[in-house]
Amino acid sequence: MGEGLLIAIDAVARETTLFAALWFVVGGLDDLLVDLIYLAQRLRGRPARLPALDGPVPPGRIVVFVPAWDEAAVIGAMLRASLTRFDHPDYRIYVGAYPNDPATIAAVAEVALEDARIRLVIGPRPGGTTKADCLDTLWRALLRDEEAEGFTASAVVLHDAEDVVHPLELRAYAHGLIAHAAVQLPVLPLAHAHSRFFAGHYLDEFAEAHGRALVVRQTVGAGLPFAGVGCAIRRDVLARLADLRGGGPFDAESLVEDYELGLTLAAMGAPAHLLRIAEAPGGPLVAVRAYFPATLDAAVRQKSRWMIGIALAGWDRTGWGGWRQVGDNWMRMRDRRATLEIPVLALAYLSILAWAASFGVHFLMGGSAAAPSALVQSLLWINLGLLAWRLVIRAVFVRRAYGWREALWSMPRVLTSNAVALLAARRALFAYVRMLRGAPPRWDKTAHQFPDLAPASGG
Repeated sequence: MGEGLLIAIDAVARETTLFAALWFVVGGLDDLLVDLIYLAQRLRGRPARLPALDGPVPPGRIVVFVPAWDEAAVIGAMLRASLTRFDHPDYRIYVGAYPNDPATIAAVAEVALEDARIRLVIGPRPGGTTKADCLDTLWRALLRDEEAEGFTASAVVLHDAEDVVHPLELRAYAHGLIAHAAVQLPVLPLAHAHSRFFAGHYLDEFAEAHGRALVVRQTVGAGLPFAGVGCAIRRDVLARLADLRGGGPFDAESLVEDYELGLTLAAMGAPAHLLRIAEAPGGPLVAVRAYFPATLDAAVRQKSRWMIGIALAGWDRTGWGGWRQVGDNWMRMRDRRATLEIPVLALAYLSILAWAASFGVHFLMGGSAAAPSALVQSLLWINLGLLAWRLVIRAVFVRRAYGWREALWSMPRVLTSNAVALLAARRALFAYVRMLRGAPPRWDKTAHQFPDLAPASGG
């Protein structure tokens, strides 16, 4: 009995290690290719940032859409800060609220009474629906206002109720939209003083994603997904999309309308462009900042929604590009890697436990566990090298965005990222099954926080 159990434990340890190590090598090489493309671009002399803003502001009214469900705690402060910070002569902020959310309505109405540039729009259905449904409500309100007041907006900007806007971002959009149908600014999460790991791991992920991954995505000709905030789309492009969909430009059935919108615009021949632009020559980036979830539960809820929308339901909804769109299909494959990475990661942790149990049982029985095969040892050494490279690359981008202290913290925070991903995958899988059984998509939002004193600029 004991010997049979020991044989089973040894077999689990060997097979899970081989499987996980093999797939980690595949994923590591995939990431390495992204790094090499980024480095090649830099070596060719292409600037990572555009020149600083200069010249007069291009004419046109910019409207900002802010969907708000259960945001009474932050929406008032966010709107007042935005009104103070935005440096643009002609803009209006549309805030979408729900009839069953009187606290948010009251908070927005209070600011709207102080400044006519705030437009409160109360949707016809009780909340929360989806963010895309709320955005469509704001779109219809904009159309009514344009007809009644005799103006046509030049662009629509998307923001969330917890965002710290950058003073120069509307100017950046106005300049960027001259040459592009849509633009995305970098998003840099705020460091949370009381959540070094759970909120902190967002710093690492966004610093790398918006400093490297989106740059490479653009380089290989793939559609650029929006981050949901800090993005602007020309009004005429949104109108074209609304006509194609027979109503609003945002898909109310989508849980990640920002991701899908970017891919849809690319398919329409109006791709978004990553706008890395400096406040002044040699200065910090014009970027959007916000606090991200600071607890394990909140981070898991948010990551599970992203996982459902991008890697699970998003696979069904967005499919693949044409067979000639190699770069776009490669990036969509990377977006959906979570469907394989999470089970592999779980097996990797299981292999660690199995090896610990194997060594322990062998020790108690007076023997020694068999060493991994030469193939497994080679794979493990390759994985160790790829992991070290990955940690260094991430630290480089975190240092550029946040400094050396956060760069050093980014290394142990990899464990936090893995833990959140594992728990989010479990939640996402159950939620996706419910959707397959007919459950409507819902706005599974998290509580937000707005800083008492918003920083004046990005970094």
